[in-house]
Amino acid sequence: MKYPIFLIGFMASGKTSKGKKLARKLEFDFIDLDEEIERKEGQSITTIFEVKGEAYFRQLEADVLRRIPETTKAVIALGGGTPCFHENMKYVNERGTSIYIKRAATTILGRLRQNKAKRPLVAKLTDEELKAFISENLEKREAFYKKATLTFDADARKWTDLLEELAS
Repeated sequence: MKYPIFLIGFMASGKTSKGKKLARKLEFDFIDLDEEIERKEGQSITTIFEVKGEAYFRQLEADVLRRIPETTKAVIALGGGTPCFHENMKYVNERGTSIYIKRAATTILGRLRQNKAKRPLVAKLTDEELKAFISENLEKREAFYKKATLTFDADARKWTDLLEELAS
């Protein structure tokens, strides 16, 4: 296995929560790309989106991703859209191991309803709009996600299965 390990997938798929556990088990560092962006900018992702727009955010995201040292023994959780812009998916695959944390749209909907206020792209959507947003964007992003080194169906498998797969 080549490291760092990059976790990709739609928002609310468990990249951060499960990524922390995975990093502990592997005795790797854990890096959340969104937290790194917030630290660099001194602002929340929501504020960056509102004040500077998505195009600025996506360029910043690519820049911060490329500043992570190549030798980093880490599990890195990427934002849901990160693989879809600025050749980020190609960069990630050249540099380490990418794992697509796959979740069904219904699972994502249930998870997003609980904390959508923290997510600038969906914060103001009604339940029906949220459902449409997930379906539409999951379909668009799937082509990028499927380029991952590994796909892990988090709805159908246990996280311990992923650890075993990485260890072999």
